[in-house]
Amino acid sequence: MNVRIQREKIVQSAARKFKRMQSMAFRSCAVLALVLVMGGCAAVPSYPSAKTGSTHVRQPLATMPAPATPVAQTMAELLQGDFALRQNRLQEAASAYARAMHSSSDPRIAARTAALAIGMGNVALAHAALARWQTLGASPAELAGARARLALQQGQKMAAVSALRELRGQGSDSEWAAVFRVLASARDRALAGVVLEALATPEQLPRDRSGIWLATSQLAERLGRYGFARQLAHAEIVRFGDARGYLWRAMLARRNGNPEQADKLFRKGLTRHPKNIPLRLAYAGTLAKRGDFSAALRWLRHGPQNARTFRWRAAYAAKLNDSASLARIYAELARTPAALRSQSLFLLGQLAEALKHPAAALRWYAQVPRSSPQAFLAGVRRTVLLDQDGRHQKAMQLAIELTREHAKNPDNLRRGLVLQAELAMRAHDYAAAITAYQRALLLKPDDIKLLYAQGVAEAEAGNVDAAVLALRRVLQLKPDDMNAINALGYTLADAGRDLPEAEKLLSKALAAQPKSAAVNDSWGWLQFRLGHLQTAESALRKAWKLSRNADIGAHLAIVLWKRGAITEARKVLRQARHIDPHNRSVDAAWAQIGK
Repeated sequence: MNVRIQREKIVQSAARKFKRMQSMAFRSCAVLALVLVMGGCAAVPSYPSAKTGSTHVRQPLATMPAPATPVAQTMAELLQGDFALRQNRLQEAASAYARAMHSSSDPRIAARTAALAIGMGNVALAHAALARWQTLGASPAELAGARARLALQQGQKMAAVSALRELRGQGSDSEWAAVFRVLASARDRALAGVVLEALATPEQLPRDRSGIWLATSQLAERLGRYGFARQLAHAEIVRFGDARGYLWRAMLARRNGNPEQADKLFRKGLTRHPKNIPLRLAYAGTLAKRGDFSAALRWLRHGPQNARTFRWRAAYAAKLNDSASLARIYAELARTPAALRSQSLFLLGQLAEALKHPAAALRWYAQVPRSSPQAFLAGVRRTVLLDQDGRHQKAMQLAIELTREHAKNPDNLRRGLVLQAELAMRAHDYAAAITAYQRALLLKPDDIKLLYAQGVAEAEAGNVDAAVLALRRVLQLKPDDMNAINALGYTLADAGRDLPEAEKLLSKALAAQPKSAAVNDSWGWLQFRLGHLQTAESALRKAWKLSRNADIGAHLAIVLWKRGAITEARKVLRQARHIDPHNRSVDAAWAQIGK
């Protein structure tokens, strides 16, 4: 007796748990597939089959005696059905749901059974479930939608058309939307397209709602009925002539490979609706894709403006390097009402930067809210501008705060650490740079750019072994990375070690990039280490001509000094000092050559 009572308590406990989950479960497409009937899912979802494993998963309720009450019985059958469905045992699930449907007066169970039966293609069970659902109070629209899905799955065009006409009812927006959901979820897109053409001819569509016409055309295009989609789009323009119709028809023409017709439609639409922003943006985007940024800019310049038009105008002007247009856009945007300005603070900062107004850019970036998606980038730009202004300590402090604020986002955390490292490199604080790069590498251990940057920082710090280790790792990951090949070759040459390997590496780099100032500098410095002063001078003069870089100038000055050209060596060294007053190579050269 105690055993039976205990089992009954287990079932009742399971039933109570199921009831707590029921409201959520009946809305779940993954478990119940009810949304299939209501217009959400295209089919009953699949679950990994228990048969794929070595052991068959048994029903947890299979060994229990039948529950004593009808409610407990229904709940047990539903749980059995759920378990079977999760194991992808669809026939077993359908049988359990069918039993639950007949033992319960809850219409949702019948709806659930109908959804599963339709998804499985079990016609007999689907009809039985629909009949039961109707008896329990299903609405005509619910039944019509389910019958339409069953007909579409069975390839029955006329039955689907009939059911969908019933679902369409009086032709309200919501009723048309229900029809569109059924057709969009059909597995047989070709049949769904044929049915749509039968249901939504211009004669049957609402005479006063252009949105339904456009939605029908868009669904037709999605279902592969391209001719019908274009026909409806053209009819919509003739009847309503609204901007959305011209935009959609132009997009169809462009997709059909007819850009001339698309242009005509865009221009005709803009003649009728010159202030329509989406139409102007779409046409400008079409022109920009062809590389005609000037025309794109012209079409956006006139008429109402919003955050998107300003953003794209700035992008097109930047593509053209049109400073006058950028200045005009900046002035216009800065004068707009506060609501629009608040949407464009980051853009205002970018424009101010582009126009060489760093103080104004700092003010705009500082106003970007912390909740904005652009908050992190605005902080990065502020940091860079502060550093460029010579406020290195404040820049580093801001970079640390920015990294801390965005630490929950791994990408932003890594970018913040890299920003700190780059600031430290500019300040010649190589130990801090190395620490920041190492922390960033913990988040992305085999990032080639980070490994390369760490290698350069180690080399600058004089940690040759660590630099070589990092650069060799880069070449393990990307053997033909010319930057790493050059950096490793230079590091070895500068340290005066493994010179044959350095020569092999730098020969490869020079062959690949003969006009690279950095590679010619490395090659020249290697030749200096090898004692080939004439070859070294030739390579370093070429590098100095290609790039007025302080390191290159220091190397060239030392070689000239060694060759007896002391006056020219000092001249080059003074030029290098002017380029970078704090350069360590220049300091070392001064110590050798003297003033």
